[in-house]
Amino acid sequence: MSLNPPAEPGRDGAATAALVALLPARSHDIGALTVGRVLPAVTHRMIGPFIFFDHIGPAALPAGRGLDVRPHPHIGLATVTYLFEGEIIHRDSLGCQQAIRPGDINWMTAGAGIVHSERSPPDARAGGARLHGLQLWVALPSAHEQMPPVFQHHPAATLPMLARAGVEVRILAGEAYGRRAPVPTLSPLFYADVALLGGAQFPLTDEYTERACYVVTGEVTCGHEHFECGRMLVFRAGAPITLGTRTGARLALIGGEPVGERHIEWNFVASSRERIEQAKRDWRAGRFPRVPGDELECIPLPEST
Repeated sequence: MSLNPPAEPGRDGAATAALVALLPARSHDIGALTVGRVLPAVTHRMIGPFIFFDHIGPAALPAGRGLDVRPHPHIGLATVTYLFEGEIIHRDSLGCQQAIRPGDINWMTAGAGIVHSERSPPDARAGGARLHGLQLWVALPSAHEQMPPVFQHHPAATLPMLARAGVEVRILAGEAYGRRAPVPTLSPLFYADVALLGGAQFPLTDEYTERACYVVTGEVTCGHEHFECGRMLVFRAGAPITLGTRTGARLALIGGEPVGERHIEWNFVASSRERIEQAKRDWRAGRFPRVPGDELECIPLPEST
């Protein structure tokens, strides 16, 4: 699909008619900062295989403090971290340690089980720094829920870019607009970062059953309607959609094919309730592996689970 918007008359009106849900980012405190949680939502628990969507910041972390997401477990999903500003140090129970910087994709497939932590680096903690990004979870297909865990990191320079006047698209995962990201995915999906200058328009890919657009910054127009940042637009399958902006915008596009019903509780995702209950027992009993270099603390299982 080309990045050029369609020219047929009447498609703008069809675009707004194809908007089936508008999901707000709900404020959620994670300690050092507040995130905007979009998925899971009451009306839309998943978009394609994407089962979790957090908008991190934008936030200014004061000197002497930083992000400290202590070691915690995951099963049945892949975490996907992408930053616009700042830096996070990822550590996991495979022994991986990786700095995540703007434009990079950090993809951690939990499979049967993994533990990881996310913290600010020492220099950002000492001097204070800004942090802005997205973290998404992708539910794994049933055949891969129990696979061995895998960690992958892809620097910004390795991710495909498309550009035309006023529009830049970076394909972060999966395939869209004729380009495929290097991240090996286990089900059909797409995830893209789109930057628009004022007055620009472009078409949303129509290759997938489920599609959504999240407004990271600025504002977006769809047909005759106007949407501010912190909103996710969910579209009807197959409907032609043209997105634009009057003043400029940063958008995250997600979608793909459904993977089936999933249970989600705390940091666990699974196709069966029994698998989640087993993971809870394993975390309480200390049967998950530890994170080398970050062994001294962890997030306990919430009492309500």
